[in-house]
Amino acid sequence: MKKLMVVSTALGLFALASAAQAQDPAKLAQDKACLACHQVDKKLVGPAYKAIAAKYRNDKNAMATLAKSVRGGSQGKWGQVPMPPNASVSEKEAQILAKWILSQK
Repeated sequence: MKKLMVVSTALGLFALASAAQAQDPAKLAQDKACLACHQVDKKLVGPAYKAIAAKYRNDKNAMATLAKSVRGGSQGKWGQVPMPPNASVSEKEAQILAKWILSQK
């Protein structure tokens, strides 16, 4: 019974640590390769997150729009270079990333 409690406790702590790590939007952006094309304050392949936040500042649908683009990609919003879909990003992760992007000032 003690072994079961130890294993159960260890698994619970691992799940909590994993959830906390997934909730860190900057780390999530890094882990999902978002930062390969985007930076917070300067344009790379894609626009800076600050520019995205400014563009969508007054858009009431910004969270949904960005979350959809994060997962499904987009084209033509920022020029000719398309943003490819990122199927490895879950719906919840896309929401976390969209909220973080919109928080950039």
